[in-house]
Amino acid sequence: MKPVKAMTVRLSADQSEELDTIAAVDGQPVAHVIRSAIAEHIQERKRDAAFQDMLRQRIERARRMLPDDGR
Repeated sequence: MKPVKAMTVRLSADQSEELDTIAAVDGQPVAHVIRSAIAEHIQERKRDAAFQDMLRQRIERARRMLPDDGR
């Protein structure tokens, strides 16, 4: 199992209140609601063709920065 990473997210008072309400109505901890939303966002971005193109461009730019050592 990969180690977990703790993160801090700052929300507006309105976002915090709405998040608390959603979690309470769903009977879920706020942390679970946040992790679920993040997972959904990541999957959505992975399916997005424009995002994939930008990712490929970024990888290619990074690859050009590496020294040419025959690998």
